[in-house]
Amino acid sequence: MKRLSLLTDVALAAVAFALTVAQLANGGFGSSDTVSRALDGWGLVLAAVSALPLAARRVRPLTAYLVMAAASLALIGLGYPFDVPFGVAVGTYALGLTYGGDAPRARRWLAIAAVAAFVPAIAAGYEVIGYPVQRITTELVSMMLCLAGLWIAGDRSRLRRERIISLEERAHRAEREAQRERRLAAAEERTRIARELHDSAGHAINVILVQAGAARLLHDRDPEGSRRALATVEEVARTTIGEIDRLVGVLRDDRGLEPPVPADPEAIDTLIDRHRAAGLRIDAEIQGDRGLLADSVAWAAYRILQEALTNAARHGGGSADVLVRYGGGTVDVSVTNPVSGRRRHATRGGGHGIVGMRERADLLGGTLDVVHGSDLFRLRVHLPRRPGIRPVGAAPSETSSAGEGSTGPPLSGHASAAQPVPAHHAADR
Repeated sequence: MKRLSLLTDVALAAVAFALTVAQLANGGFGSSDTVSRALDGWGLVLAAVSALPLAARRVRPLTAYLVMAAASLALIGLGYPFDVPFGVAVGTYALGLTYGGDAPRARRWLAIAAVAAFVPAIAAGYEVIGYPVQRITTELVSMMLCLAGLWIAGDRSRLRRERIISLEERAHRAEREAQRERRLAAAEERTRIARELHDSAGHAINVILVQAGAARLLHDRDPEGSRRALATVEEVARTTIGEIDRLVGVLRDDRGLEPPVPADPEAIDTLIDRHRAAGLRIDAEIQGDRGLLADSVAWAAYRILQEALTNAARHGGGSADVLVRYGGGTVDVSVTNPVSGRRRHATRGGGHGIVGMRERADLLGGTLDVVHGSDLFRLRVHLPRRPGIRPVGAAPSETSSAGEGSTGPPLSGHASAAQPVPAHHAADR
């Protein structure tokens, strides 16, 4: 780009020099004047000095202008027929382009003074050679107006160039912001998919753990039951491997593809049947019109129920009551399971199940309540059919009483003794 600009300036200087020489050789562009001095060696030198410094107009615009103005005044003072100072005209445009706007004040005023003094200096030169200035007053005024117009044109060009640069920078900045947003969105999507992978694999490993233990215990006294448990282990492992392959493939895909969402209303039934086949006794009731749910709501309800049933199988007493209610604008899921013996202490082990379920509900504008009694554990989630965003700082209720606003089956046995799970225990399921 710099090389092209230099070649352009050299070509412009050559054209200005050629026009100046042609002007001097033909006695000027005005009427023939017998007193004008003919072109000679000194005239050629001054013509070169009055035009060729244009090649440096981008590097030293003020210096180039002053040199060309001095040579032009010398041509007029020596009597050469120099009517149009081409170099000075282009140099004035270059000064307006360089020293307008935010240029240093001293340089800007010096450039303005140099341009403004050129026409009065021409008038003084004609007085020196004895030429009546009154005869060329119109020409001098026109030249002054032309130089002022060239300065303004240069300043306008500077403003246009700065505006273009600003727009380009803004476009580049917007593109960088868009790329950063895309990278952040991709990172968030991969984090979400990784969490889905953790939930799915954790659920499968828990089922495999339970079934493997059953197979070991039943190996001698109930070989058929042991084989069924091993078949369940095989099926769950095969399904989990396929899901892991799918989710890992999504993580490796730069396009950030969405994983398939179990929006099919039968997905809940399939999930319950799978846990029944794994040995968990489930009393399930599904109420209301399932209709079509938003993918995010269907996925959250599915994962929350899956996590709750996994916890019931791992920490409960081997059974669970499930109620899924599809209302006009809400979806409510309730899971209640007994907790007894050493498994009661397992509910206080390490883990992030409750935390993950509560995050899913919060992101959709829903609530998740956990109630822990002496022998029962209940989890209830309330999701809107049309997901919303919970305002910052509006945390969901983390506790509920045994009967207040219940959407699940009533607690029995020691229900009256049920107490809310403390925050540090709710996060441990």
